[in-house]
Amino acid sequence: MFLFKTGNQTSVTEFILLGILNITHGRNFFAILFLTMYIICISGNSFIITVTMLNQSLHTPMYFFLGNLSFLDICYISVTVPKMFASLWLQCPIISLADCVAQLYFLIALMGTEGFLLAFMALDRYFAICHPLVYTRLMNKYTCLQLATISWVCGFLNSSLHTALTFHLSFCQSNRISHFFCDIPPLLSISCSDVSFNKLAIFTIGIFIGLTPFFFTLVSYVFILHAIMSNDNKGRHHKAISTCVSHILVVILFYGSAIFTYFNPTSTNSYQIVGVLYNILTPTLNPIIYSLRNKEVKLALKKLMHLRKLVHSS
Repeated sequence: MFLFKTGNQTSVTEFILLGILNITHGRNFFAILFLTMYIICISGNSFIITVTMLNQSLHTPMYFFLGNLSFLDICYISVTVPKMFASLWLQCPIISLADCVAQLYFLIALMGTEGFLLAFMALDRYFAICHPLVYTRLMNKYTCLQLATISWVCGFLNSSLHTALTFHLSFCQSNRISHFFCDIPPLLSISCSDVSFNKLAIFTIGIFIGLTPFFFTLVSYVFILHAIMSNDNKGRHHKAISTCVSHILVVILFYGSAIFTYFNPTSTNSYQIVGVLYNILTPTLNPIIYSLRNKEVKLALKKLMHLRKLVHSS
């Protein structure tokens, strides 16, 4: 039974995930696919964290933020994919109210944190390329720790507000969520309360938490690209463009999915597809995008492999 009565109101104790329920054929295939993507994501991001921690030459602000992003991606995909895998494999599309609250809380918190991290990564690149003479003074260890702390604190404060507003609503008519996991838009759509304030909160807070870091990131890269084009040093030019292209691809992937989901939700099917792609594909692709054309990461990996051979041979 998914309903219980409190006074004159009826409340939900569990939800049915229609995204899982509607997969009538090939559930095991999708379960294995999600699990495979999860393993790839964990492996790729763990690789980034390990390489940056063990290699002294990568103890720089850029790789400090990249390590934070990789850790965030591991947490982000772990919030939803293990539950999705279990639900598909066991053919049980039910999630308890407590699990739904926890899932939504960490989902929104990590998403908000990522927006700030991407903005501060752009700021780091801006100082490195546009103001190289004062870069080490501006982006010191203390500054990096402060910026990372701001990212995580703002992300979790934002999530606390949205989670409280969402589950303050009543769900008395339906417990069927049109998604693969708990998220704000499908929960608002099944509430029997007035959700106008929630939508206003998503829009207004979203401008500060989402769009402000986005425009900050955008402006930073405009200045960066202008500085790169004005530089006659072709070697430095190519390296800077390669780094910035990686960052910009991740920014587009992150903000494109987030804006589609929270600012312009369209049909149910489109929302579910974008939600799953964002939840699984983005954290899986991030380490690939950052390391594929990154000579420093490749060089660090070669050093680690060489060190491993020396240890085994001794």
